[in-house]
Amino acid sequence: MTGFARVDGHGDGYTWTFEAKSVNGRTLDIRCRLPYGFDTVEAAARADIPKILARGSVNLTLTVTRTAAVSQVRVNRDLLAQVLAVAREIEGEGAAPPRLDALLSVRGIIETVEEDESDARTKLEGAVKAGLAEVTRKLAAARAEEGARLLTVLSGHLDEIARLTEAAAANVTTQPEALREKLRAQVQALLEMVPALSEDRLAQEAALLIARGDVREELDRLRAHVEQARALLAEGGAIGRRLDFLCQEFNREANTLCSKSQDVDLTRIGLSLKATIEQFREQVQNIE
Repeated sequence: MTGFARVDGHGDGYTWTFEAKSVNGRTLDIRCRLPYGFDTVEAAARADIPKILARGSVNLTLTVTRTAAVSQVRVNRDLLAQVLAVAREIEGEGAAPPRLDALLSVRGIIETVEEDESDARTKLEGAVKAGLAEVTRKLAAARAEEGARLLTVLSGHLDEIARLTEAAAANVTTQPEALREKLRAQVQALLEMVPALSEDRLAQEAALLIARGDVREELDRLRAHVEQARALLAEGGAIGRRLDFLCQEFNREANTLCSKSQDVDLTRIGLSLKATIEQFREQVQNIE
């Protein structure tokens, strides 16, 4: 199932962008493109994504940019204490303390220091992992939106399969009386063969004619498969593989219907069934 999500973040001298894309796939395949040193983020992605997604090829891309070194302002308390001690020594104990602006003008009392790189990296990884959770959630939401649209398409295909199944059932050649008449004529032809068939061979041929001419069993299974597919769509969740299996069953019954058909109209219905089932199968590949 396809989907796309993007999350941007910044702080502590860094900006970063997480992008997640997914396309159809029979299994869950996770591919990560992360900057060097973000192994813990990749491990988190491979551990967390399977908890949300069950199928598809997922590509994660992380881009990190250093905007500026993070600086902090610090008071050099040792130097401040020395300045205050000198001021008391010069002015006397009872003198007023030096003004703040005078103290700040003394070089070295206020220092600018760079933040420790390891601390900044730890904060960055924490923010990126939070972004990973968000981008994964957004990707799952995008896939769910596509799934809602596919539900309408798949339901339409099932409606068409059901309609064609009933059209095949209504075909005159599938009616019990027509089947009996056809079988009667075929058995009569066997009886008139020269040399005559033995009773055992005649029974075998009659059974074969019955099996080849009656498609009602295939139609019943097609109806059952339609109901099962609708139940799966109503159930939701990770149903793609089960629908894949149902598509195989649909195809098997449609193929048998066409092979048994001895009527042009019934054959046309069978071919339309196969075409609709194929359209249904193609859309199922988009289901998780």
